[in-house]
Amino acid sequence: MLTWCDGLSDVPLDELLAFHRAHGKLATITVVRAPSRFGFVEMASDSQVQRFTEKPDQGEGWINGAFFVLEPGIFDYIAGDETMWEREPLQALAADGQLVAYTHRSFWQCMDTLREKTLLETLWSSGAAPWKHGNSQIGGNVKNSRHRTYGLYRHRAHADAAGRGPSGRRHRYRPF
Repeated sequence: MLTWCDGLSDVPLDELLAFHRAHGKLATITVVRAPSRFGFVEMASDSQVQRFTEKPDQGEGWINGAFFVLEPGIFDYIAGDETMWEREPLQALAADGQLVAYTHRSFWQCMDTLREKTLLETLWSSGAAPWKHGNSQIGGNVKNSRHRTYGLYRHRAHADAAGRGPSGRRHRYRPF
């Protein structure tokens, strides 16, 4: 299993693993619908607004939820340390029919901005954090599963020799 360290979710890891094992492909990617940050406008060809929804709960389409289950064969898709997982490997796995999507319809939130950090801290401090042990399955799955989940720095290729990313913070690659 592979994930980044810049998002939180209540992905049921046992179900994700069972889904992966059932399809027999090299890789499973968890996909989610991200909340929209902007109002959504649907227009006709004459620019007449047909529908307006202010910040819908879910955006259009599916995005990378950053929880993966992988088989050793995926290493054939990685050219070297400079390869970005989100580019060539995922694109090639999809083209070869070796990438399957697990659709997660529950809680998922990235933490790329101060706004998102504040949102997640508010959920945590209020006791309403879906990822908190007892509020969802993820706490139990990570602590009790014999399958290890790894959090990797998202843009590893951009880290310097001391493991510092663009922010200057040191990133460690280790199991949680």
